[in-house]
Amino acid sequence: MPGDPTKDQLVQRVLRVDQAGEYGAVRIYEGQLAVLGRSPVGPVIRQMAEGEREHLATFNALLPQRRVRPTLLHPFWHVAGYALGAGTALLGARAAMACTVAVEEVIDGHYARQVAALGEDEPELRDLCERTRQEEVEHRDISLDHGAAGAPAYKALTGVIKAGSRAAIWLSERI
Repeated sequence: MPGDPTKDQLVQRVLRVDQAGEYGAVRIYEGQLAVLGRSPVGPVIRQMAEGEREHLATFNALLPQRRVRPTLLHPFWHVAGYALGAGTALLGARAAMACTVAVEEVIDGHYARQVAALGEDEPELRDLCERTRQEEVEHRDISLDHGAAGAPAYKALTGVIKAGSRAAIWLSERI
């Protein structure tokens, strides 16, 4: 369709936004660990953070291989991710888990759309996005199992975080 990205533009957007998103996720968990690292939920957060570090390492390696520049918003995501993680953790473990649920629900749909858009043209990248999507869904489920839905003002909190996540995706694809 007119205005749709070319195959190369699509791949650039996918890699740029996914690297930015995985970086932001690492920073969210770092903020949460700064507050909750010694709490009973600390090991759970550490485990999910390790998964995000692995995702980030994969996308960090793909950017130069595919000659894709990272988002110019990287310094902003550095601060914003940490602030979101620490801020929700200051509200308690359940709010930190609610943050993960909100982000991962948006990311689930985001990766699913990428998988559909990449189709058969980019099977390796498509499969990477699908594997990563499944792991992000696991993080959501872990967070739900650790009381996310019991966070204060759960619907409002997750609604705001989802809106911010969608905006971050849109911006990181383009800038």
